[in-house]
Amino acid sequence: MIEIERKFLVSASWGESFSISSIEQGYLFIQKDRSLRVRCHNEDYFLTVKIEKNINERFEFESKIEKDYGKLLLEKHCISNIISKVRNVVYHDDKRWEIDVFSGKNQHLIVAEIELNSIDDKFTYPSWLGPEVTQQNRFLNSHLTQKPFCEWGITYENLLLEEIKKSRKQTSDPQ
Repeated sequence: MIEIERKFLVSASWGESFSISSIEQGYLFIQKDRSLRVRCHNEDYFLTVKIEKNINERFEFESKIEKDYGKLLLEKHCISNIISKVRNVVYHDDKRWEIDVFSGKNQHLIVAEIELNSIDDKFTYPSWLGPEVTQQNRFLNSHLTQKPFCEWGITYENLLLEEIKKSRKQTSDPQ
């Protein structure tokens, strides 16, 4: 399956969530364009292979695994930090948004993702949506395990301001 997603920071409260779930995940290997992830989503465990096609598109294959194996992999065999987050699912104009509120070493980071059917798929921007960060690898979960948000040396509020300034500069600069 091809996954096409865009990532954004969150600049305001998104209101009520359709669903809320807890996620812990780690990586068994990470290379430049591919990774193998183990994830506990609520009480279920999954192995996921991701292979980057380009910055917005990835091939993704996910398979549910037995709890004992998943727990062993997550607790004993991940190569870097484990990511903990609460996922809020929100709908805006019939589009599903996943808002991840990180904890642990990535505490205070909030990232919203939308999965699209095609690169040209259109959507409206919710009022709570902040700047887009899809093109920045540091916001990939695989990168957050290796260099968590607590090591970035910036508060979330200042990160938002920095990214807003960057996006304004990019839209005002002639190419």
